[in-house]
Amino acid sequence: MTAVSEMQVLLRLPTGCLYDGPAARLTASGTEGSFGILPNHIDMVTALVPSVLLIGLPDGAERFFGIDEGILVKKGPRVEVAVRRGAESRDLAALRATVQQHFGALDDDERVARTALSRLEADMVRRFAHLREKRP
Repeated sequence: MTAVSEMQVLLRLPTGCLYDGPAARLTASGTEGSFGILPNHIDMVTALVPSVLLIGLPDGAERFFGIDEGILVKKGPRVEVAVRRGAESRDLAALRATVQQHFGALDDDERVARTALSRLEADMVRRFAHLREKRP
């Protein structure tokens, strides 16, 4: 196996891609605690917990992502991360506000969708009950 100096990272959301590019290092938090991955790290799969995912770029810059639960798969020079929700910020200080704003809006949308689904389910039960009453 030949040593490589960077890896390709793909950070996916259910609705699209949050990051697709090179990385010199990656830091994340799994169910067993925080860990780091370098390009020649052994292949692995792990569950991620809500936390900050840090991608160190080959030029020395860093990108910060606030993520929800997900899964990380490292195979060869490729790292694929799939998370339920995520948001990016250029620095840690702004990340908290970005995550609260982004995730809060999603929570509100989810609440509205669940309420609508509950109403539909209740209406369906009422209709079935009404049909049952009309049967001879």
